[in-house]
Amino acid sequence: MIELLGTNAQQAATLLAISSSAVRDTALQAMADALHAQQGEILAANEQDLAAARENNMRESLQDRLRLTPERIAGMQQGILDIMQQSDPLGLVLGGGVRPNGLRIQQVSVPLGVVGMIYEARPNVTADAAALCLKSGNAVILRGGREAIHSNTAIANILRGAIAGAGLPEDCVQLVSDTNRDSATAMMQAVGLINVLIPRGGAGLINAVVQNSRVPVIETGAGVCHTYVDAAADLDMALAIVENAKCSRPSVCNACETVLMHADVAEKFLPMMTEKMPQVEFRHDEASWGVEFGDLTLAVRVVASLDEAVAHISRWGTKHSECIVTESYAAAQAFAQQVDAAAVYVNASTRYTDGGEFGLGAEIGIATQKLHARGPLGLRHLTSSKYVVFGSGQCR
Repeated sequence: MIELLGTNAQQAATLLAISSSAVRDTALQAMADALHAQQGEILAANEQDLAAARENNMRESLQDRLRLTPERIAGMQQGILDIMQQSDPLGLVLGGGVRPNGLRIQQVSVPLGVVGMIYEARPNVTADAAALCLKSGNAVILRGGREAIHSNTAIANILRGAIAGAGLPEDCVQLVSDTNRDSATAMMQAVGLINVLIPRGGAGLINAVVQNSRVPVIETGAGVCHTYVDAAADLDMALAIVENAKCSRPSVCNACETVLMHADVAEKFLPMMTEKMPQVEFRHDEASWGVEFGDLTLAVRVVASLDEAVAHISRWGTKHSECIVTESYAAAQAFAQQVDAAAVYVNASTRYTDGGEFGLGAEIGIATQKLHARGPLGLRHLTSSKYVVFGSGQCR
């Protein structure tokens, strides 16, 4: 199956790479319109997935990730329109110049080719990834989890129909219908058919792809995010930030999973948290460090200094998003310089690590590695470059 999908995707990518920005934007508009027009079909398919989730006793925070509503579909639609309105990331002259021998060199942005996505129970990823890849000239092979198969199938079929209606190959977007582990393994081995693989989900999924893939991987997503409440923190501000980072949507990768409190404020701040967030389970044991709960559970640790907080984050963090709450300029600067993460916050919730919040439109994931791209992956991160060299007969 993956070989056939990959062959189809490579053929579609060849045509997509030479398409005009206007044609791609027309397809994106059609995709957004189709989601709105056929949202009833999407909601019915999503209810099938939710019914299975309830039957299998899926925890509520994961059901929330799976659940679609008219408002969330409208958000998916708007995300596609936001991507459409961004400038074309292809054909940009990134660098170059004229050499002493007269050669004129241009470094030009080009698509990556075929992007493979392996992701878990968030059907909005299907629309986001399809739109981002199409706008950036890439074909995409989508492999979601079995818990969202009906939702993903409905969305993908609707998008494919819209793309074909706009004059581009429907195989610009393909969904893997087989959600067994073998299909994911086949994608990891699809050298020559898939140009880059992007896993999006929990640590187990991401680690499995990173460790086993022969296809180049952009590592994304695992989010053990910390909020450090410094000795010089405004505790009311810290409380608001922690509550937002933990409770606004606990299942997402930019939610706070551990609060570190300086010993000077811990005696006062811990009761403030427990009173403000009675629905949260607080854990104080070392076994909870480094855990991505994805739920209303929060690890708490008291530290003696900023250095101890930084050391904890270095040991247990996933290089996603980290926050310090402090009124001390020196502490803020030290934290920002020493913490190695895709996003470092001073006095703001980690929940802002998102392509839309960063002004990038929808993102295909949050890259936690350093090569190629880091942080929210937007359109420009789904491109590579090639050199185009103009001469007048030069020979070396």
